[in-house]
Amino acid sequence: MEWLEGLFSIHSSVQTVVVISLIIALGLALGKIKVMGISLGIAFVFFTGILAGHIGMSADPVVIDYAETFGLSMFVYCLGLHVGPNFFGSLRHEGMALNMWGLAVIVVGTIFALILVPVTGVKLPDMVGLLCGATTNTPALGAATQALEHLGFYSGSVALATAVTYPLGVLGVILAMVFIRKIFVKPIDLEVKPLSEEDHTYIAQFVVVNPAIAGKSIAEVAAMTHLKFIISRVWRADQVIVPMASTQLQQGDNVLVVTTKEDEAAMEILFGRRVAKDYNQEVIDWNSIDAKVESRVLVVTRPTLNGKILGHLALRSTYGVNVSRVIRGDIKLLATDDLRLQYGDRVTVVGLHEAVNNVETFFGNSVKTLNEPNIGSIFLGIILGLMLGTIPIPIPGMDSPVRLGIAGGPIIMGIVIGALGPKMHFISYTTRSASLMLRKLGLSLYLACLGLDAGRDFFATVIRPEGLAWVGIGFLITVVPVIIVGLIALKSHKYDFGTICGILCGSMANPMALGYANDTLKGDTASVSYASVYPLGMFIRVIIAQMLIMFFV
Repeated sequence: MEWLEGLFSIHSSVQTVVVISLIIALGLALGKIKVMGISLGIAFVFFTGILAGHIGMSADPVVIDYAETFGLSMFVYCLGLHVGPNFFGSLRHEGMALNMWGLAVIVVGTIFALILVPVTGVKLPDMVGLLCGATTNTPALGAATQALEHLGFYSGSVALATAVTYPLGVLGVILAMVFIRKIFVKPIDLEVKPLSEEDHTYIAQFVVVNPAIAGKSIAEVAAMTHLKFIISRVWRADQVIVPMASTQLQQGDNVLVVTTKEDEAAMEILFGRRVAKDYNQEVIDWNSIDAKVESRVLVVTRPTLNGKILGHLALRSTYGVNVSRVIRGDIKLLATDDLRLQYGDRVTVVGLHEAVNNVETFFGNSVKTLNEPNIGSIFLGIILGLMLGTIPIPIPGMDSPVRLGIAGGPIIMGIVIGALGPKMHFISYTTRSASLMLRKLGLSLYLACLGLDAGRDFFATVIRPEGLAWVGIGFLITVVPVIIVGLIALKSHKYDFGTICGILCGSMANPMALGYANDTLKGDTASVSYASVYPLGMFIRVIIAQMLIMFFV
């Protein structure tokens, strides 16, 4: 049985894979167990790693460091890539408010930590270490230790304070969210409230009775108003017309118009009279409306179309079809001429049967191609993200520059590529299932390695008198600001609980707590708000850690 013992105890690449895999498999299995209706989900991998480190399991430190860095980089990059397409839209509408809530968590936590310095007698440098651990922010720890070393002070106790408080920093955010949910959250708070409306289209039928537009072409009518709309069909007596820009509207024409909900009333004024029929149901058989015109959803799978502006494709004049809507992920967009297509978009094409068949080849419409994840672009994005994370950012008044690190750089790069990739003709599309798997794989690797490394000295440090005090203080620094700001945000009734959890996890730089939130809540609102808050929150915490050392020590 020596071979079996060596498989777990003798350091090698195989042994490291075995140990990490065992921690992840056991942690994920135990994370599904519910105690009083509560389960920790993927976060339990971290605590399984701590236990494994405590009982003497270890692995090659170099390989562990690599796996931890790779796992965190993959997780945050894929998270940024996932929320990127809708990030700047939500940022324009709700992003500033989300970051203000995140900043509130940071300010309350920092002030609370400073108040505890004279109350507990803990030295300020050690309190900064407790703050870094309680907020699970290792870049802030790096900034603090660099500032201490620059001033000629010993930084070992600061790192130890962070290591001791880090595990409960992870668990504290989760426990705070569970506490808020069990005591204060109502069922209505669990209903997903998207930061931006998912359906940006509205379909209605109008009768042309406005004499001002009778006899004018659709292009002339569109030029008369700033409103955005697409006419997908025109019914004239018994005739069905696929409208072109040159098609002239006549009195009594029935037009099927795709616009936005906000412009519905204005459309009625423009055309004259609304037909009382609901075209916005979940499932409508558009091809049963009339036999001559076909409506088909085609998928953009031709790489050359990625980033192309819809109006530049001249689909009406070339193929005789109209594109009425574009579905991107879960969002329905109005197919305006200035809309930029992305690889993987689903476009609704309306036209005669032969014309739709011809344009199908143009778009590609190869669903099989979409099932293949774009692994190459993901690794290229991680490289660019890590490069961004290592760029030194000088701050006036500080000798040591600030860096975004292995967490900040990749998540920002993922957001940028996810949002702006099509404009640069960079194909960043990956399937939802592949994205979810890569995120879970990356986070599992990170948690297993982090726990294994922390478990070696964790219990020995905790049982020391100052260790127990540090754990208690760190736990308070974690939960007090999260509960205070979380309850205030909840009582504002502006956000669903998932969005609030994302704000709390992002401001506390806690991807593990985000994993718990995603496992237990519906929708992606937690991930979207986390990605909105995390970059600025992490950056501010790094600056605060350096400022506390530079100006108060």
